Amino acid sequence: MREGKEEHVPMVVIRRLPKYYRYLGELVERKVERISSQTLADMMGISASQLRQDLNHFGEFGQQGYGYRVEDLYQEIGRIIGLEKEYNMVIVGAGNLGQALANYPNFSKRGFILRGVFDVNPKLIGLRLRDNEIIDTDRLEDFIKKNDISIGIITVPKEAAQEVADRMVKAGIKAIWNFAPIDLKVPEDVILVNEHLADRLMVISFRLKELGYDE
Repeated sequence: MREGKEEHVPMVVIRRLPKYYRYLGELVERKVERISSQTLADMMGISASQLRQDLNHFGEFGQQGYGYRVEDLYQEIGRIIGLEKEYNMVIVGAGNLGQALANYPNFSKRGFILRGVFDVNPKLIGLRLRDNEIIDTDRLEDFIKKNDISIGIITVPKEAAQEVADRMVKAGIKAIWNFAPIDLKVPEDVILVNEHLADRLMVISFRLKELGYDE
């Protein structure tokens, strides 16, 4: 494998990278050493030509008639995604969704380390979620600065979400994963992913109607 051409990669390709990583990880666990582009593409539900086009954005992988070395490709996709380093995270909002995210074990397995959970509710402050004690939101900025936090996760009501985002940005957060049902405004140099759960359900509703399942 050689160094790739990672500039100007279409977003649709970037969104498929975690899926490649997940499937390859499963193959590594099964101790599969080699796999053809056709077999891997069939597993993922795409064409072999699409798979090769996706990977070609990043370099040359595999050999004609030889396939891919699974472990090598798995490690390379991880490097492309950026999983060779760890990212420190905080969650603001320790309600049901915040607690569910705090208790999700696979974040740390991928190098996303939860360092703190924050809330304004005095009944929650001091309780523990796995390895983290719930902290008063008043301490958010100081905690972000002292613990090299890169990612902020917002699970507060929409009325409070923009203020929380502003505080995160001011404290040095570089990426925000927003679960509040509002489109946040952040500076251009801050990565923002809005995860509107109800919107996802409405897409499912549309597809159910489209296929006649609501009749």
